[in-house]
Amino acid sequence: MRSLVVILALIAPVTAIAAGSSSATPPKSTKTTTVCQTGLIFDEKVRKCVAPKESSLSDDGLYQAARELAYAGRYDDALTVLAEMSDQSESRVLTYYGFTHRKAGRVEQGMTYYQAALTADPNNLLARSYMGQGMVMQGDIDGARGQLREIRARGGRETWSEVSLRTAIQSGQGFSY
Repeated sequence: MRSLVVILALIAPVTAIAAGSSSATPPKSTKTTTVCQTGLIFDEKVRKCVAPKESSLSDDGLYQAARELAYAGRYDDALTVLAEMSDQSESRVLTYYGFTHRKAGRVEQGMTYYQAALTADPNNLLARSYMGQGMVMQGDIDGARGQLREIRARGGRETWSEVSLRTAIQSGQGFSY
């Protein structure tokens, strides 16, 4: 019990930084998750729920919608929104594909996206953290430790990415946010 308290105390200041975001809090619920049905997102411009393909949202708006949907456990909807982003090879998009697939239980598919994100940007600390957490889920603690070393070597000490992966290695469980 004491070790759990220590772990929580270590990550409390930084666990609120959500997946793929520089925001210090998890995504706020909007009409996308409180009003819109499966497969739809809220478009402020037209003030109604629309299919992501019909949305007037910018890439950043789509990204935030995907993040909100994933946080709400609507992984397939999050993937549909990500598919509408203009640059499918962008590291943050690939990272979030990986995150969403991993959280949906498709760990191997998620790992493929994390690797692609790191190919696009080897300094993507979030992709390294999530890949390491996937490795923890798969029992590959040595691989996870390798990602932790890379995060630290790339200037990520005491970031959410470093702390969450370090805690995942210690506890045997990954984090979402």
